[in-house]
Amino acid sequence: MSALQDQVLLRTPLYALHQELGAKLVPFAGYEMPVQYPPGILKEHLHTRAAAGLFDVSHMGQLRIKGADAAKRIEALVPGDIQALKAGRMRYTQFTDERGGILDDLMITRFDDHLFVVVNAACKQADTDHLRKYLGASVESLDDRALIALQGPRAAAVLARHAPDAAAMAFMSGAYLKVAGMACFVTRSGYTGEDGYEISCPVADAEKLARKLLAEPDVMAIGLGARDSLRLEAGLCLYGHDIDTSTTPVEAALSWSISKRRRAEGGFPGAAILQQQWRDGPKRLRVGIRPEGRAPAREGTELADAAGAGVGKITSGGFGPSVNGPVAMGYVVAAQAKPGTPVQAIVRGKPLAARVATLPFTPHRYHRAG
Repeated sequence: MSALQDQVLLRTPLYALHQELGAKLVPFAGYEMPVQYPPGILKEHLHTRAAAGLFDVSHMGQLRIKGADAAKRIEALVPGDIQALKAGRMRYTQFTDERGGILDDLMITRFDDHLFVVVNAACKQADTDHLRKYLGASVESLDDRALIALQGPRAAAVLARHAPDAAAMAFMSGAYLKVAGMACFVTRSGYTGEDGYEISCPVADAEKLARKLLAEPDVMAIGLGARDSLRLEAGLCLYGHDIDTSTTPVEAALSWSISKRRRAEGGFPGAAILQQQWRDGPKRLRVGIRPEGRAPAREGTELADAAGAGVGKITSGGFGPSVNGPVAMGYVVAAQAKPGTPVQAIVRGKPLAARVATLPFTPHRYHRAG
């Protein structure tokens, strides 16, 4: 990394810990982030599926929107049904533009007098400006907070030893808790398809908290490489790859995140276009792709039908350690979107056999009960 890059890239509060743990650090969304640790991506991925992985996601944007009417006001910007949320519940939604395109995807947790919002790292300044343009001074950027994700089937048992009330939390809920004596905001959520938590804490406490969790025998530090393969197996979108302003939530197979009320009433940017797609069907859809053999089909790979005619493109692809084979996601024309449909992935000019697959590639294991 050049001296100039070193000066430009930001660092999270856990940067020194990543160095101590031997992480390979790479530029990501303007930050110097760990892509992997000495065990490697494969072992980190499988450990998260079997036990618990700790991820530094402090590069993400954290915002607070103040006011008892914040849920109503933000619905002018997102298609999600935020007013239907009870206090302490959270929802996945998207910022849309006037064409129905996705400006970013985000998580919103509602409380009686505010919303807690998490947005993607690469979009956080644009998202903050977007919110402030419409919602004004009620939007507070929480730059003094770090964010740590604890994911995997042992995550609940681990966190309960440091925050007993965390065990009773349901999937997609949030609460202000003391974790190992530190004041945190905890959500039972994540980006791996596994049970787990995201823990927002003061920057000053981040390294202490991370060390306490890493001292647990079940917990391993996990980098962005395994985070990507885990979310791909779980069929979860990566902004800027699987979704962007050229894709609508309907095309992206995210209609599940939009309630009947919001579909009928609209009232968010691009609503008329989404309503037309619900009525007439979208021209293309995001689907899973399973290449045959062992060769992965990466982002940008063109997809063709049996006759060689182009039908779409892969937006995320790689090796799925949990399924022991290549997996991918992408967009195909609606007529080719049925699971099991054969397609050809054009890799280095050669057609490789593949088929449309149902997402996710590995079952979600979220904690549904309270």
